Amino acid sequence: MSAPVFHTLGCRLNAYETEAMREMTAQAGLQDAVVINTCAVTAEAVRKARQEIRKLRRDNPAAKLIVTGCAAQTEPATFEAMAEVDLVLGNSEKMDPATWAAPDLIGETEKVRVDDIMSVRETAEHLIDGFGTRSRAYVQVQNGCDHRCTFCIIPYGRGNSRSVPAGVVVDQIKRLVDRGFNEIVLTGVDMTSWGADLPATPKLGDLVLRILKLVPDLPRLRISSIDSIEVDDALMQAIATEPRLMPHLHLSLQHGDDLILKRMKRRHLRDDAIAFCEDARKLRPDITFGADIIAGFPTETDAHFANSLKLVHDCDLTWLHVFPYSPREGTPAARMPQVNGTVIKARAKQLRLAGDAAVAAHLSQQIGQSHSILMESPKTGRTEQFTEVKFATDQPEGHIVFARITGSNGRVLTAD
Repeated sequence: MSAPVFHTLGCRLNAYETEAMREMTAQAGLQDAVVINTCAVTAEAVRKARQEIRKLRRDNPAAKLIVTGCAAQTEPATFEAMAEVDLVLGNSEKMDPATWAAPDLIGETEKVRVDDIMSVRETAEHLIDGFGTRSRAYVQVQNGCDHRCTFCIIPYGRGNSRSVPAGVVVDQIKRLVDRGFNEIVLTGVDMTSWGADLPATPKLGDLVLRILKLVPDLPRLRISSIDSIEVDDALMQAIATEPRLMPHLHLSLQHGDDLILKRMKRRHLRDDAIAFCEDARKLRPDITFGADIIAGFPTETDAHFANSLKLVHDCDLTWLHVFPYSPREGTPAARMPQVNGTVIKARAKQLRLAGDAAVAAHLSQQIGQSHSILMESPKTGRTEQFTEVKFATDQPEGHIVFARITGSNGRVLTAD
């Protein structure tokens, strides 16, 4: 008999939930099982999930193989049809301790247990303390999304937006700080929608200010991806006045052309993104921005793409996540006129080269400056802007050290 083996595909939230499942299965005493937590963000992600399932079955011929995650939620029949799979669990079911404790978890008749995710009204409160590295922990504060971007299947995998109450979040962060974590990262699917379903409808900025006030011993608080058009006044206040809120924001921009943004059903225009970056930089001059940008969205012309490419400069973006568009069955964008695949690859390459140049410029600007660096390993840490730094000598792992940047190898900063 052996403990379950877990394999995670996709986002940080999936990784967080895998750790929660690891705890729940340990408490339930589950043995001899392989659990794969899938992603559904693209058709390619689902293909990779199927490929990984076949590999996991070859490597674990006698184990019970359980498929869960967003792909299992959106396409349960796909995985039910696979002979390698013993059980398919939905995203709500995987976060319920009762699921894993059921004596008939894997029976002879019910291979698929996937309920309507849109009926879920609360975020599972099976919170875990300490997921991450020895230095950084991740706290889920929100799940799901109420928006319906034309390229995105995720709301159908995650359901509508649900928020974890502020008191629950603060209590968890206090426990993590007591355990020695020096940085907390708030995570979710649509972070800036946090609070809309809670009494008095607080905003994400209210949560950030509350955390920083009630957990004074927390050295560093970081926010994962946000939608810039939904940033509230309290969050802007925190950016301006709270040095413990890290000056690094990853923005869900997706494109730089107004017509394509409209066809994506995004809620912002190009000028909105530029204005936000300018306003935030006035409040916090050392802030850096990352962004998600899709290359080759249906109907994208050379002129549309040029606007996306120019956005890297106009918003002064540093860290790019470039996604070559691929049609996702079940989304409106999949029915729009598609861009040639070769063109998509070429445009994605151009965006990545622009991203590489932006990173190189950022690195060169840091040489000679001093930074507070959170050590992730004896020789590697990250600055407040999430820039990686390599040290010539060992530093105390998990600690924040103050050091002068001496150079760059083109990819990361270096320090003595």
